[in-house]
Amino acid sequence: MQVTLKHYTPLDICSMAIRTCWQSFEKSDNGGEKDLNLIDRIGNKNKHSSTLEHLYYNFYIQDISRACLQELARHRMASYSVKSSRYTLKEIKEELSFLPINADNILRAEKYLVFTKSESVNIASIKALENLREILCQNIHNDLAKYAMPEAYKTELHWSINARSLQNFLELRTARQALWEIQELAHTIFDSLPKEHQYIFEEKVSEPYEKA
Repeated sequence: MQVTLKHYTPLDICSMAIRTCWQSFEKSDNGGEKDLNLIDRIGNKNKHSSTLEHLYYNFYIQDISRACLQELARHRMASYSVKSSRYTLKEIKEELSFLPINADNILRAEKYLVFTKSESVNIASIKALENLREILCQNIHNDLAKYAMPEAYKTELHWSINARSLQNFLELRTARQALWEIQELAHTIFDSLPKEHQYIFEEKVSEPYEKA
């Protein structure tokens, strides 16, 4: 997978929003240590986390599975623009057969599938991918053919989320109980944040992920 941070709100937008409440603008150090500590103290330590909603992040997320996308979509306080299966399935129709399962065909299939460390699961996904390709070659409309897409099929999206909701996402999805792929995604998202923003979220990030 690949995560690219496309846009983010400067931290001073948040610190100035907080200072509006107390009209304490004269205490600002123009985005320096005092303002950074203010964001952490009010937004995190004092639990006035609504102030963190002034910070927004937009990510371009590539090569996650549709299974992972379903998990991601449970985080409703975010905006999603997802690669359309209605308009993009022709990429499979134009491929040669993915069978028999050999090194070359596995490599070609990996362009479209997220593989796990289970060979049996990966083989089943390749067979499902070939079934989908054959259906598309019968000129069955994409809106019907998409029902045969394997859960491992790769997709991509732009994802926008505010800092308060991103904290919740990171806390839940870096936990050991989360799906392995979304654990990887959560850690990759955190790593893609600007270094000066990471202190807002670091206490929400837990165990490293383990690929399943």
